[in-house]
Amino acid sequence: MGYENILFEVANGIATLTLNRPDKLNSFTSAMHAEVRDALARVEHDKSVRVLLLTGAGRGFCAGQDLSDRAVAPGGAPADLGESVEKNYAPLVMKLRSLPIPVICAVNGVAAGAGANLALACDIVLAAKSATFIEAFCKLGLIPDTGGTFHLPRMLGLARATGLAMLGEKLDAERAEQWGLIWRAIPDAGLMQEARAMAEHFAVAPTKGLAFTKKAFQASYHNTLEQQLQLEADMMRELGYSHDYREGVQAFIEKRPAHFKGE
Repeated sequence: MGYENILFEVANGIATLTLNRPDKLNSFTSAMHAEVRDALARVEHDKSVRVLLLTGAGRGFCAGQDLSDRAVAPGGAPADLGESVEKNYAPLVMKLRSLPIPVICAVNGVAAGAGANLALACDIVLAAKSATFIEAFCKLGLIPDTGGTFHLPRMLGLARATGLAMLGEKLDAERAEQWGLIWRAIPDAGLMQEARAMAEHFAVAPTKGLAFTKKAFQASYHNTLEQQLQLEADMMRELGYSHDYREGVQAFIEKRPAHFKGE
């Protein structure tokens, strides 16, 4: 597939996906959803990829849905927003959460609506200090989709999640870091440098162990303590037989850098 709405490249174990509709603050259209799905399928099936870096072009990360992409004008046929969620946004979140590699999001500007919740679906979120997060759904009489009703209360607690969702106020990156919504707020000029450095770190890290960590944290949302302890035992058993565990131990003993294969 040739891409017109995103930029995508793979190099040295790093897949970089850039939302690329800067004149529209990288808001989603059906065409961009299709391109993102294709790129993520390529990431999933390319065994050389050990980390995904997601960001946006221009002055914004993603302004959510491009409302001009579907007929919502007065007098027109009502749009089936549930179909849009089921076809596009829900599969996108599930794909990011299920990828067996770390997913880094570099929020370079405004992240609004589905754009804000797309960032929260990633494993580690870095944001430029000028960036803002806006749960803009309430201004349209909607709810926070793209996993917003799942991630926000778990990450922030009910009081802060409800305030953001019902008031639609801007949350700046530094406060987002203070509240635990993102990993780190970074001076604008250094955002992509730090994001790429983190991606380079993950590209040579023990990928399978990181993937299991991601999977275990997600399972903890619904497991009992007993179930989670058993999951930990099962995962540790499998990881203990891996090349990367043996290499990590040997490198520690020999006081040298480890050479992980992601296996």
